Amino acid sequence: MDLNVGGRCANLRHVAEAQYGINVLLKKGYEPLIDIDWLSDLAARALESEGVGRPAEISLVITDDREIKALNRKFAGEDHATDVLSFPMVHLTELEKAGFVAPPDEVRHLGEVVISYETASRQAAEHGKAVEDEIAHLLFHGILHVLGYDHAEAQEEATMRAREEALLGA
Repeated sequence: MDLNVGGRCANLRHVAEAQYGINVLLKKGYEPLIDIDWLSDLAARALESEGVGRPAEISLVITDDREIKALNRKFAGEDHATDVLSFPMVHLTELEKAGFVAPPDEVRHLGEVVISYETASRQAAEHGKAVEDEIAHLLFHGILHVLGYDHAEAQEEATMRAREEALLGA
């Protein structure tokens, strides 16, 4: 289904992957370049591997440098394009600490991962790998951020990198 989201035309498909809701939004023009089922399967695999309980939902956006630059400026205060941005809805540990108990069938909205296809394509060329491999890496990186991983400190970075490598190797 074609949508107009924030002035952009896009293709949206919702895929229920064993009670994981994977919402994929592609900026118009990227439909022939991205296999939505492949992207959804990768996301579901990451959520499963990280032990995310079901039902849960995450949104994935593939866009261009112009749009990710605007998001980066608005939400991170950085005035440049980047490869991936993550927007967690709420840290899961915060809910647990607060004693939050949801009905067992209530869908948890985990957040959104936004990837710039243009930046991913450039980075893939720089590293001599396929753009699909770079997008998979960025997707896993973004999902790990949504799930609360970070890389501000050396130990956090090592932990996050190990999780990324495990997901890429799975």
